[in-house]
Amino acid sequence: MPKSSPCAFPWSSLWLAYLATLVVQSVLSSSYSSSSTYQRSAADGKRPGFMERTLVLLDVNTRSPIRVLNDNFLSLQLDPSIIKDGWLDFLSSKRLVTLARGLSPAFLRFGGKRTDFLQFNNQKNLAKFRGPGPDYYLKNYEDDIVRSDIALDKQKGCKLANHPDIMLELQREKAATTQLVLLKEQLSNIYSNITITARSLDKLYNFADCAGLHLILGLNALHRNPDNSWNTSSTLSLLKYGAGKKYNISWELGNEPNAYRSMVGRAVNSTQLAQDHTKLRTLLQSVRYYHRAHLYGPNAGRPRKNAILLLDGFMKNAGSVVDAVTWQHYYMDGRVNKVEDFLKTRLLDTLTEQINKVTKVVNTHSPGKKVWLGGLGPAWAGGINNLSDTYAAGFLWVNALGMAAVQGIDVVLRHSFFDYGYTHLVDQNFSPLPDYWFSLVYKRLVGPRVLAVRVAGLQRKPQPGRVIRDKLQIYAHCTSYYNHNYVRGSITIYIINLHRSRKKIKLAGTLRNNIVHQYLLQPYGTDGLRAKYVQLNGEKLLMVDNETFPELKPKTLRAGRTIAMPPMTIGFYVIKNINAYACRR
Repeated sequence: MPKSSPCAFPWSSLWLAYLATLVVQSVLSSSYSSSSTYQRSAADGKRPGFMERTLVLLDVNTRSPIRVLNDNFLSLQLDPSIIKDGWLDFLSSKRLVTLARGLSPAFLRFGGKRTDFLQFNNQKNLAKFRGPGPDYYLKNYEDDIVRSDIALDKQKGCKLANHPDIMLELQREKAATTQLVLLKEQLSNIYSNITITARSLDKLYNFADCAGLHLILGLNALHRNPDNSWNTSSTLSLLKYGAGKKYNISWELGNEPNAYRSMVGRAVNSTQLAQDHTKLRTLLQSVRYYHRAHLYGPNAGRPRKNAILLLDGFMKNAGSVVDAVTWQHYYMDGRVNKVEDFLKTRLLDTLTEQINKVTKVVNTHSPGKKVWLGGLGPAWAGGINNLSDTYAAGFLWVNALGMAAVQGIDVVLRHSFFDYGYTHLVDQNFSPLPDYWFSLVYKRLVGPRVLAVRVAGLQRKPQPGRVIRDKLQIYAHCTSYYNHNYVRGSITIYIINLHRSRKKIKLAGTLRNNIVHQYLLQPYGTDGLRAKYVQLNGEKLLMVDNETFPELKPKTLRAGRTIAMPPMTIGFYVIKNINAYACRR
């Protein structure tokens, strides 16, 4: 669980009194219990009294937040590979737009490994820029896409489509072929160029706009002049087109510049990277519509030695040029194949270590500069089938949101909303995966104001040389102001129980004697932690239709009732009408 905030924490004497009362009551109950009860406990090898209760006492500082995050804290990413495998043509799907809208407000970052292989071509359509498909259906398939585009062009406002099942089936077949090529590129670290046409940008912006997402578009930083300076010709053409269409877009340049040498055999040092971002800022200011557009960067990779050195040099020379500093974190290798790996607290803790490294560099050069996790996923190299797309991956995802929030990361962009591989929120049947449902509940219940948590309970004594890591992760925020089912002043607590046993949590201090709404998310079906379906308070979560979400019904816990967390589950708990001062403003 996250450590207590170093800031002064005004716990009242009521907390200590309450804890003392419970201990005294437990001792008294042990003393006055019948001898048979006491002997049974001793015979079972259990310690009587307080230990038998296995209670965890939980209180929250409701006076003031320790962090205030961006309203778009939980945001999304799309990989440019969707241009190559053809899924870009299906972003107008009503179901896909509905699912994205469920996670708004949010940023939508269009970027990834293939950002630095994008080339803009200001042409409206043309099948020659589409990826190949099996010959026996290519002509009819392309004709269907063109007819769909023509029909969409006739719509005003949001351009939405209901694609026939046969068309989606052909697309899935085409994508499966293309994705083998994409995976081979990723594993070999050799990438081919991707053309983004004017039509492609139109479809991408239509998706973001209809879903209530703000588009952040990644630009190719490897388009270089002979002297290794950044070539801006393609970018200028794209900016002019976007400005002409009045597309409200923010920008970033490149992706993981610390890895360029291994990708293309050409390095871009921190000085050159800073100059490139300064040049992009100047370019944005020269296009009137984008003269106040936001710029984010440098999108450094996982903060190991080379990435940290690059980030340090970049911040020294161009820290003031970007509106927020971005970097990426992925937990594990895509070749991992055990559920147990997703339950290791040591793995969960790696994010804290990486955040500390990045924020130390940023605060050295630009104190107070916002830091974003510009790409976060459970695994790299496309993820792991039947693991990173199952309930088990939710432990990493939800804990990452809590840990990033406590440590002041302003925005977390999830890789990826929808594309190839096994780290996405929505699969290729447009069905939400477990991490989508976790994200939806998070968006509905968790606000940007982060509160300090205090936990008390009996723990095992650490053995010499051994670190005891708590497998009960607890975070608290003010309840989302967008949720009109709860008045301002309500608090949302979310708990991750990685123990293989049930844990009881007693709300103490200001939290006690309040009605609690429980949103307990558990795997559905016989696959256990490998399940791809989730149940909320015992009800399986499924979309009602292409435009309707299931009702997220809470279970009401009476005031003073102990919260019982089943083993290896995730739960959200709203403390109603507590009128917390930190959450009223």
